[in-house]
Amino acid sequence: MRLTRAGEYAVRCMIYLAFKGKGVLVSKQEIAERVDIPPHFLAKIAQDLARALLIDIRQGAKGGYSLLKNPEDISLLEVVEVMIGEIFLNDCVGRPTNCKASMNCAVHKVWESARTQLRDTLANVSLAELAEDESCVPIFPAGLSER
Repeated sequence: MRLTRAGEYAVRCMIYLAFKGKGVLVSKQEIAERVDIPPHFLAKIAQDLARALLIDIRQGAKGGYSLLKNPEDISLLEVVEVMIGEIFLNDCVGRPTNCKASMNCAVHKVWESARTQLRDTLANVSLAELAEDESCVPIFPAGLSER
């Protein structure tokens, strides 16, 4: 499994919004510049995040995006799966009816275990943790310190 560009950009956007805090309106231009996302791509990603009720989109000259939930309540898994769908490592795990041997196959059990571990890892990391972690700060250009 490889995270799509849209997925990576969504994570960047959401970490930046988490850094700003729930309900804080941030312009599309600011997000695009600070986390290096093409503005037209950001608009598409924002639509997906808004449909998932993670962000609010306000139109107009004073518009922008804001988090609808507390950053502590949004997991990395939630953001990733909004963009790419539920994580499956292969078809036999995602669609077991497509594989005649999936329930009895030893490798199926390995794939399922790996999938579970990956999803658990992503589910156990909140946007709040990522926004506070100094190792995430390099994704943001200089001048990030003002909130």
